[in-house]
Amino acid sequence: MTTGSPRWFKSSYSNNGGNCVEVAAEFVASRGVVPVRDSKNPGGPVLTVTCRAFTSFVAGVKTEEFGAV
Repeated sequence: MTTGSPRWFKSSYSNNGGNCVEVAAEFVASRGVVPVRDSKNPGGPVLTVTCRAFTSFVAGVKTEEFGAV
């Protein structure tokens, strides 16, 4: 992934249902990537995506492009 210690956070929209992801936004400006992990498995794998891809994903979630939960 990247070097440094990420500061992970969940969205304030998370309803504590257990199906959440966490992101480490501090790498956006310095490295141009958004690390993402499963909040239920903090020691597990981390997916690192470009800022552009993450922005597109969030836009799709907001418009329910992937279906309503």
